This record gives sequence, C-alpha cells and structure tokens, in this order.
Amino acid sequence: MSASPPVSYPSPLKLGLLGGSFNPIHNGHLAVASEVRDRLGLDRVLFIPAGDPPHKRNGSLAPAPDRYEMVRLAIAGTPSFHLSDIEIRRAGKSYSIDTIRALERQFGPSTDLYFLIGLDAFLDVHTWRAPLELLQACRFVVVPRRGQSYKHLVNIPLLPKLDLDLLAKLDTGVLPRLDISSSSCRGVICLPIPLCPISASDIRRRVRNGEPLVNLLPPSVESYILRHRLYQEDRDRTNI
Repeated sequence: MSASPPVSYPSPLKLGLLGGSFNPIHNGHLAVASEVRDRLGLDRVLFIPAGDPPHKRNGSLAPAPDRYEMVRLAIAGTPSFHLSDIEIRRAGKSYSIDTIRALERQFGPSTDLYFLIGLDAFLDVHTWRAPLELLQACRFVVVPRRGQSYKHLVNIPLLPKLDLDLLAKLDTGVLPRLDISSSSCRGVICLPIPLCPISASDIRRRVRNGEPLVNLLPPSVESYILRHRLYQEDRDRTNI
C-alpha cells in the first residue's frame, strides 16, 4: 500500500481529513465528504483508514489491507478524493495529533487542514492526546450525529462560552453554519448537514444475514466484501 497524494500541491491547499475504521466504507461516508467539500470549497478530501487496534481481533474489524482497498475502490473516479495509509503504516497506537503533525510535514505550512468529525466524537476531543495543540493545528468541521445535540458543545472546556440559542438553531436546521474561534483554537465549524441513515454496523449485520446491500455502499465495495468473504465470521462460526 502507498499513499496517494500527488507530488506537488496548489498553495494554499484546503485539505479535508476524514479518518475512521471504514469498516466498511459506505455511501454515508462519501456523502459527508462530498457535502463538506462543496460547502467549504475544499480542494481535496484525504481519507485516512485507521490501523488494526489489537483489542479487535474477533472478526468485527476487517484487516487493514482490506479496509484500505475498499476505500480505494470507493473513491476511484472522484478526483478530489485521495487516500492515505499513514495510520495503517504506523506501528502501535495511533493518535490524531501524530497524524496531523505528519501531514503538516508532508503538505507544508501553507496547507489549511480541515478535520472532519462527527459531533459524538468531537464532544470528547478534550480527552484526546494534546487536544490544545490539535485544536490549534487544524480546523475542526463538526457534523451532526443521530442522538447528539450541538448544545452539548458548551461542556467542552477548551472552547469559548457559546450561545445556547445559536446551538439550538443548529440542531433544528434554522442555522446552516456556526463558526467558533478563539485564541485557543484555529477554528471549529459546525456544519449541520443532513443526517445519514447508513451505518457500518448495519452493513456488517446484513452481510452476516445474507441481506441485500443495495444503495448502502458502492457496488465495487460490495463485490469486494462478498468476494473476500468479509464480515461473515460470526455467521460461519454459528454454522459450525
């Protein structure tokens, strides 16, 4: 596997970062990447599959090479989507701050990094490794997640005092965007894009049960899953 960004980059480059296990990548991931790219005028979105956590070896997490290949297949044909194996190649536990530092070195100081993240994960950002440095290194683009409210952002100690009424308008869709900035962070962009009903866990369940996957993920990814018999371990184990 090798990272896909080209040798030279426009300056300044607006680069979106979308990480995750992609277990598997599905149409929801692609929709979020496309919507954020278009809304913020990003030049590119870099997909960054996570490595293999040592505590997930029961078949629920496909091997890193398979997840990498599924992302490659999913984004093929979309010139603004690129792929990186930076976290898969890294030995040991992977921290976001390490990835951001490496990308800063790779793309140069003139690149604007936009960290795409679900609201549920961002609510815990203050517990991550070097959270202040992370908030100062890149802009966070916080998209909604089912069952979560933007009003909970008031509980993040690293952010400035926020207006609850404005946050409530994000939740209802009245406010299409909210930019949060302070001396302690480069910027947080709350972007209430439409919620995606697709989940990777539901796709894995459907594969185990032999249920249809139509409109849930790109056909090339579906073919890869079925050809390599991914996510069938539980079903196979049950039938022994």
